[in-house]
Amino acid sequence: MHNPLRSETDVFRAVVVIGVGAAAVIGLTLLTRPLFGAILLAVEVVAGLWALSRRAQGHLPHEAEIAHRGDPVYRVLVVANETVGGAALLEEIRNRGSGRRSEILVVVPALTSSALEHWASDVDRALEDARTRLDESLRRMDAAGIDARGLVGDHHEPNASIEDALRTFAADEVIISTHPPDRSGWLEGGVVERAREEIPLPITHVVVDLEAEARDTSSATQSPA
Repeated sequence: MHNPLRSETDVFRAVVVIGVGAAAVIGLTLLTRPLFGAILLAVEVVAGLWALSRRAQGHLPHEAEIAHRGDPVYRVLVVANETVGGAALLEEIRNRGSGRRSEILVVVPALTSSALEHWASDVDRALEDARTRLDESLRRMDAAGIDARGLVGDHHEPNASIEDALRTFAADEVIISTHPPDRSGWLEGGVVERAREEIPLPITHVVVDLEAEARDTSSATQSPA
């Protein structure tokens, strides 16, 4: 069984649906008779419980559409948000390119900070922040000898960004980078689990602890020569 309300977006949508349903019941009651309002309320409750039950049971996986290729280059699709510049992720990418021809595509989904911003299509800041993180990450990769290119995903939902990228980038492997489990909204929302269900490729999950990396860097700079 899964939590049927896995994200802030799911909760927001549930609130909107409940509000619309309540308004419909009140309107029908005022325009007709209380009995009709009670009948509509009962129908809505049953439909809502059925929908929550279906979401809690999960969904049948489908296979993402993946571009075909016919060359020996090993291609890796990297998907990350705030952790895109993490040392642990850079090391994982470096290992993939060691000793063989490889191509790295880094996708940073433009995630809004709240469901309200998403529903209001207020994504300008999310796009700007994602581009800034991506550019910094690509600079660090270049400095580390990693040849990579990147793009900002135009979806608020990371799994949709993965599927979009796979339609044009014939990846051999997908690397998903997240914060540690206690601080990761992607893990809470089942991003890695869903990718493994839907994508017929190896899915590597890399945990990047930015706080620990910052502490290690600070300790190294403060150590006596």
